[in-house]
Amino acid sequence: MPSNYLTKEGYKKLQEELDYLRNVKRHEVATRLHEAMEGGELIENAEYEAAKNEQAFTEGRIQDLELSLATAQIIDDEEHRMDPSLVQIGDAVEIEDPEGNVDKYIIVGAAEADPSTGRISNESPLGRAIINRRPGDTVTIDAPDGQFKVKILKTT
Repeated sequence: MPSNYLTKEGYKKLQEELDYLRNVKRHEVATRLHEAMEGGELIENAEYEAAKNEQAFTEGRIQDLELSLATAQIIDDEEHRMDPSLVQIGDAVEIEDPEGNVDKYIIVGAAEADPSTGRISNESPLGRAIINRRPGDTVTIDAPDGQFKVKILKTT
């Protein structure tokens, strides 16, 4: 099983989501399901079907979160570094493309990835390419739409 890396903040966020789903959402869905069951013929009751689907989704998400949290490796800013000059999970990285555009990313585990906020997974093509590389290195990224190169400017 691949490692499930989480920052301390990411672990806390997933734990909060799990607590919400267990303590609030489950109750809301159960109430909705109960009310839909009282609404008449279950075979033709769209609200009942929607509530059942929501219940299944909620329970599935709870299971996913429980597994993620149980198998998480917490990234510690100091302890995860074998070589401080290398890009590692948890680092903020600045990269430059051949046109001179500079982008900033934070390398996180897959569970925390959110490219729209600059948090990229260590398992993404870019993440895989820059992990264990140094500032000054130029790397080739094998992306779904083709290869491209970036230069690592700095990491913190």
